Amino acid sequence: MTERKPPGVDIESWVDRQIREAADRGDFENLPGWGRPLASLDAPYDEMWWIKQKMHREGFSALPPSLALRKEAEDALEAARAARSERQVRAVLTEINEKIRAALRMPPPGPPLGLTEFDVEDVLRTWRESRPS
Repeated sequence: MTERKPPGVDIESWVDRQIREAADRGDFENLPGWGRPLASLDAPYDEMWWIKQKMHREGFSALPPSLALRKEAEDALEAARAARSERQVRAVLTEINEKIRAALRMPPPGPPLGLTEFDVEDVLRTWRESRPS
């Protein structure tokens, strides 16, 4: 579509003609997602959608590193409580404890971390008590 609009031609009719010609050539067939509904069609409109998608694609977080680690610790505790076995509980808590330990050694930028390592045995005791006998 490097063709320039000819002088004297209405921009709308020029664009319509380009679209019609592309459709006639089959340029719009077999596109990724063709024939499927848009994933976000029913989602409420968010004017910052493109920024959030860009940040997600680039691996950035909207939270400072210290708050992101706090959120990750909360999620890890929820995952440990929902785990199906003691091995899973230990694995989840060991992984987050390593991250917390590293952050305590070298605090990340942002607000104070305000975290301590999880007591694996205490969480396991609570996990066992919440399980049906």
